[in-house]
Amino acid sequence: MPGGRVSRDRDAAGRAKNARPRDGLGRPLPHGLTGVPTTPEDLVLPPDEALREAQRLLDAGRPFHAHEVLEGAWKACDDDNRELWKGLAQLAVGITHLRRGNEVGAVRLLTRAAERISAYAENPPHRIAAAALTTWAQDLIARIGTGPVPADLLAPRLVA
Repeated sequence: MPGGRVSRDRDAAGRAKNARPRDGLGRPLPHGLTGVPTTPEDLVLPPDEALREAQRLLDAGRPFHAHEVLEGAWKACDDDNRELWKGLAQLAVGITHLRRGNEVGAVRLLTRAAERISAYAENPPHRIAAAALTTWAQDLIARIGTGPVPADLLAPRLVA
């Protein structure tokens, strides 16, 4: 392209598609390399299935991909639980930032996630462990910057 700009793949509506391969933490890799399988951008699962898949991805150390599943649920949600799904997606992004070494970004996203999720602690839908996730996020935030966080602490239980 003129001016050194690279053209992006576009969908039928003209929106940019993410065609580059990704590593396990969702970072783009150069074209031609083999990345890990990603979640389709248009994937929308029923809530219980989204929670199961997101948990599977968190347990596998793939929080970026869990975020994609939770983001699909959030964007498809048209009820009073939208902020909860957004908070769950932010929780996974916070873990992603931490795993990538971005402690500042991790604290910001985990703080936003905890604020959103905590509003559902009294009556969480789909057996989501809202109170426990809020506490987990707050504990993780307090731990950031004090040394390495063990990987087993980066896969919170989404469902009680």
